[in-house]
Amino acid sequence: MTLEEIKMMIREIPDFPKKGIKFKDITPVLKDAKAFNYSIEMLAKALEGRKFDLIAAPEARGFLFGAPLAYRLGVGFVPVRKPGKLPAETLSHEYELEYGTDSLEIHKDAVLEGQRVVIVDDLLATGGTIYASAKLVESLGGIVDSIIFLTELTFLDGRKKLDGYDIISLIKF
Repeated sequence: MTLEEIKMMIREIPDFPKKGIKFKDITPVLKDAKAFNYSIEMLAKALEGRKFDLIAAPEARGFLFGAPLAYRLGVGFVPVRKPGKLPAETLSHEYELEYGTDSLEIHKDAVLEGQRVVIVDDLLATGGTIYASAKLVESLGGIVDSIIFLTELTFLDGRKKLDGYDIISLIKF
């Protein structure tokens, strides 16, 4: 298995979730055990040598890579969720998507002062979701060690919104 093979498995769905959007669908990678395992291993390899305490990931697709990666690396996992989904006291941050606005929340006790956090998501598009995730981690006193993605849509310039953060993406479109 190679990253190029993983890239070829990612299908494009036109006009989803709305007209004009070309959605990159990772579900073919997820359903293929070898491809999914290889994806997690390559994400883990990209983080070799880094010292961090937690992995945080935004819902929903970030969970699909963040939780198994945290398990693989032996660190804790912090879910960053849509409003009203976390049961304890939360902090919130509003952000822009490529097709609208939304907000994310994190438990106020999810990250301790000085903890180093890697943020994981399946895709870097405009950067809004991950920027909100990073701001939530930082608002709790956490340090964003790096931000890692399986895929990146380079034509949307999401890296610009994340200027100053260490960005890693394995596959670029």
